[in-house]
Amino acid sequence: MLSRRLIRVKVFKILFGRIIAGSDSLIGAENELIASCEKTLDLYCMMLQLPLALKKAAEERIEIGLKKFHPTPEEANPNRKFVENGFVSILENDVKFLKLCESRGLLWREYETFVKRLYAAISSREYFKEYMANEQRSLKEDCALWRNIFEQELEDNEALEDILEETSLFWMDDLGYVLNMILKNMGAISKSGTVAVPDVFQNEDDKAYAKKLLTQSLVKYDEYTKLISEHVSNWDMERLVATDLALIVMGITEAVTFETIPLKVTINEFVDISKYYSTANSRIFVNGLLDKMLQKMYREGTIVKSGRGLVGSE
Repeated sequence: MLSRRLIRVKVFKILFGRIIAGSDSLIGAENELIASCEKTLDLYCMMLQLPLALKKAAEERIEIGLKKFHPTPEEANPNRKFVENGFVSILENDVKFLKLCESRGLLWREYETFVKRLYAAISSREYFKEYMANEQRSLKEDCALWRNIFEQELEDNEALEDILEETSLFWMDDLGYVLNMILKNMGAISKSGTVAVPDVFQNEDDKAYAKKLLTQSLVKYDEYTKLISEHVSNWDMERLVATDLALIVMGITEAVTFETIPLKVTINEFVDISKYYSTANSRIFVNGLLDKMLQKMYREGTIVKSGRGLVGSE
């Protein structure tokens, strides 16, 4: 499930937190990393549970309308297309998926107010009104509705972000990636009629990469910090942002430790991460210093790359 980019981000956050806290426990850091990665899968499952919670909110609204002494014609004859949505039916009929969510506490029962407000907002959207007005029904159309909801209603939703931050610190910054994974997997879910919950790591190599990048970055942190200081002036070193330092240390660690990852990929990845987790000028600084240091270390033989096209940084 996790991309190498997201793995790098998670390693960076744990490395930075450990350095700031002065903790050098490799076992503790590794356990924290694995927990962080597993929490991303939990978030995936919880967001896939959201359609069920929204269906419940819609059913409750229908029931309230039916119980009115003088219901409107619309309330007396409610449009049940949303609550009978085919994609939601797949989710609620997958017993294995439901049991997994229940066992991990990945439900929306505590957040009914948020769910009801979200349903009210969705109900006002033009794409929702068009869906409800179309009398024809198909699984393709049902999935298209949920694509709109996942694409348009959730990523920049402040109330949702507050809930996720309150539930797990590991979920901060994971939402966009998880939503994209759900959108990517919707076709397979609708085709198979079941929810295939992905593995945390795409393969064992990715898991080994995550652990090694973190542990080696911690082990080599002081050594590489000293090396960085030799490439900048004392004045620059004093002004060096702690996040930049952690990213550069990770970049050096990745370049030295993993022979098959091109230097250009390493540089570009950590430069991109610096755009989101450091200062406005970090991109230029991290790019320039990493490029200079890695090229020098390669010429000196400290960095070894074993395949064609793995060295150039142009």
